[in-house]
Amino acid sequence: MRKPPPQQPSIHRHVLSRRSVIVGLPLLAAGCAGGNYGAISDGGFTTVPIDLATVDPDLLRQEVAWHGDERPGSIVVNVPERRLYLVEGGGRALRYGVGVGRSEAMNFRGAAIIGRKEKWPHWTPTPNMIATMPRYRPYAGGLNGGVNNPLGARALYLYRDGHDTYFRLHGTTEPESIGHAVSSGCIRLFNQDIIDIYNRVPVGTHVTVVQG
Repeated sequence: MRKPPPQQPSIHRHVLSRRSVIVGLPLLAAGCAGGNYGAISDGGFTTVPIDLATVDPDLLRQEVAWHGDERPGSIVVNVPERRLYLVEGGGRALRYGVGVGRSEAMNFRGAAIIGRKEKWPHWTPTPNMIATMPRYRPYAGGLNGGVNNPLGARALYLYRDGHDTYFRLHGTTEPESIGHAVSSGCIRLFNQDIIDIYNRVPVGTHVTVVQG
């Protein structure tokens, strides 16, 4: 019986494998910065996609080195930097661009915990917000969650000593405000980023807000 010829190495498969690695490199790099900023269908609403061509890449979600003493899973908001850090293990953290209060006096400072989490949260402007921004007066009775709600797709409510501080980490209807001092004191993020954080942290997460 005639023996079949020995099988030759598949050069074609080897080339495809190498090509796959080369093509995949940009995708691996993209995992370190950027993330998904497209439209997200969620809870009956759809977030507005972010035009990345108009955004400073440094404001996008990315993994960075971390040298602080906070435990993994903690959140640190650095107000002067306009950045939020979600601490990971091994000297790493996820960094997000944020919008902060228009003046230092309007910003929360110090330690708190996330006492409550809400999807597409209801929003009621405080009397102080209405006094400083009369355009909020029509919403004195509150506004249901949705794409036009200033709190955006998610809200994480900061508590201290068991009491609501009335400061939140939340989404926004004004993505162009991220990286600037424009809010009434709360910390705002791209809707895609606050959804990402909401999915990563539980109630009880420790939050530190640093003013300087």
